[in-house]
Amino acid sequence: MIEKLVLVTGANGFIASRLIPRLLRDGYRVRLLARKPERLKGRTWLPQVEVRGGNTSDIESLVAAMEGVHTVYYLIHSMSSGRGYTEIERESARRFAAAAEAAGVQHVIYLGGLANPRDPHLSPHMRSRIETGEVLRRGRVPVTEFRAGVIAGAGSISFEMVRFLTECFPILPGPSWLRNQAQPIASENVIDYLMLSLEKPEARGAIYEMGGPEQMPYGDVMLQYARSRGLKRRVFTLPGIPIWWMAMFVDRLTPVPYPIATALVGGLQSDSSVTDDSARRMFPEVRLISYEAALGAALHDLTPARLERVWEGMGTDTANFRHEGFIVDYRTRTVKAPPSTVFEQLLRMGGRNHWPYADWLWRLRGCLDRIVSTQRAHKNTTEANTGMPSVVNRRSDNPGLEVGQAVDYYRVEAFEPGRLLRLRSTLRAPGEGWLEWRVDPKTAETSQLTQTAFFAPRGVASFLYWFALGPLHEFVLRGLIGALRRRSESA
Repeated sequence: MIEKLVLVTGANGFIASRLIPRLLRDGYRVRLLARKPERLKGRTWLPQVEVRGGNTSDIESLVAAMEGVHTVYYLIHSMSSGRGYTEIERESARRFAAAAEAAGVQHVIYLGGLANPRDPHLSPHMRSRIETGEVLRRGRVPVTEFRAGVIAGAGSISFEMVRFLTECFPILPGPSWLRNQAQPIASENVIDYLMLSLEKPEARGAIYEMGGPEQMPYGDVMLQYARSRGLKRRVFTLPGIPIWWMAMFVDRLTPVPYPIATALVGGLQSDSSVTDDSARRMFPEVRLISYEAALGAALHDLTPARLERVWEGMGTDTANFRHEGFIVDYRTRTVKAPPSTVFEQLLRMGGRNHWPYADWLWRLRGCLDRIVSTQRAHKNTTEANTGMPSVVNRRSDNPGLEVGQAVDYYRVEAFEPGRLLRLRSTLRAPGEGWLEWRVDPKTAETSQLTQTAFFAPRGVASFLYWFALGPLHEFVLRGLIGALRRRSESA
């Protein structure tokens, strides 16, 4: 058993969420530093780690979090702070380096941005990433700095920006910067490098540039994603497109908020490719994954079963947002009934009992789907893009369920008696949909009912479909969880 205690900062971020399970799997003791520890609720690995609240503006909280720590992963950025974030990042790195020295930390591993520091067109964001590494190295604790550009993996902010923009637009306009070179790297390879640097003292104190096996223009990063999804897309460049204008579209159409989008879009002004192969020489164990294979892995993960449930720590009972390729509608209610009673109501949905709310709408949607299916069958067309036939049979009153069973226009994808029910839609639509309910005990006489709708869009038609029906979705989903609560309390 490895006894080293490792501190991971930025615990709510994408890289940390992939790094922490690897550290635990390899036997490391893990402590997390998070500005909002409550946001970690719902992470499967949370019971196995120690969590400390704190931030880089409070050096005392940093020293306390680093007590007894051998190695620290510095995975922090301040892009969400908006204007002036570059100065915040420098000050954060300065305080962090001082705290690491005071706490006796032996090693700092920092993940920064991939760019040429001497590039006259270097964006403020990329310059800040490089300067953060320089500030950390001014301390006495050895620093291993990795620099990465586009990270290809479900949940990476750069990848999600590529994903949603490519899905939304058949024609992708962009500035001339789209011709600049990128070298996307699979998220799995990023974690490989971060893990290997833990046990290589000879790698400390150096800078390593990380990139996948291929270089390509930024535009091709989007086009290759489109090919992986079977989408026809074209990219053309228009000189003079302002950063704020592009960032506004990114903010509206992707999970990336405006301040971060502004920084990321600005980073396109310069090449982001590997010019020094020292990472390959120091870490020959890393087998680089092609961008095509990384895309395949990210798209294979397009199922609710693989999602990090980040919304459960938001502290809200209703949320609608985009996350890892999904549009998510999340609702939770306290029910004055034990879990067994609540779950019994879930088992009674559909069939001859009908749906507990707006049953006529469920029936109408099924009839429309059946009409379309009949017309397509006459034309000998293929089945829907889910690869499953349209289901319009209503099950009997028997409340027993099992995986694969049909429930009206859904199939049971996951079932844990008394706790979890997830249904996958078999209705024809330009994307894939799921409905999920989870029941957890809250007190001796009350339960927490969580209802989550997932929609994985594919192409511009799917976004038009989802947002055109937005008011109807809101009406049905809000009414459904309310009806389930009322029925459970009445029972």
